Amino acid sequence: MSTDNLSIIRKQVISLPKKESAKERILSVAFDLFYKEGIRVVGIDRIIEESGVAKASFYRNFPTKDHLIVAYLERRSEVRLEAIEEVKRQFPNSPKQQLYALLEELVERMKSSHYRGCSFMNAIVEFPDEEHPGHQAAMVSRHKIWEQVEDIVRQAGARDPVQLTYQLQLLKEGAMMSGYMDKDAYHPDYFLDACKVLIEGQLPS
Repeated sequence: MSTDNLSIIRKQVISLPKKESAKERILSVAFDLFYKEGIRVVGIDRIIEESGVAKASFYRNFPTKDHLIVAYLERRSEVRLEAIEEVKRQFPNSPKQQLYALLEELVERMKSSHYRGCSFMNAIVEFPDEEHPGHQAAMVSRHKIWEQVEDIVRQAGARDPVQLTYQLQLLKEGAMMSGYMDKDAYHPDYFLDACKVLIEGQLPS
């Protein structure tokens, strides 16, 4: 997959409506700030100020910060799920190519100066309490995404789709953290090579 195609995918899946409602403006600001700076550190007052909405309007749409956190994580999930659907549309007859395209798209995201790891893993770390709505929303979102990946792995004819999906998940999540923490020393080719060994070892030749 070319870099141009990857850029097109990213633009398609993160674009928001041109005429944003107050709710969309709030969510758009939270989408950026929560990911860039962390959920706990960004307060409601700052979200209100940067979104340009009245406080009453904010609370009509999001009664508490927890409601906004859940909406933010659901929006992040929608973005990732749409990226998967876009790859399926681009390679409708090749689940194997879909897998490689998703891995390449991840590597491109990790090259961005705005990259800060996995939004779901970050949220789970910020909210370790399993009963917290943010923790639960992140876990649900993460599960939905990997269900989709496992479906692609099954369609590709993997010998053991559950095992391969979990192995790819371990590699991906480790790579995402390494890509954030060790930006200067990170080698995406090593990650892709390791994934390729797993995929080629499981799929029919």
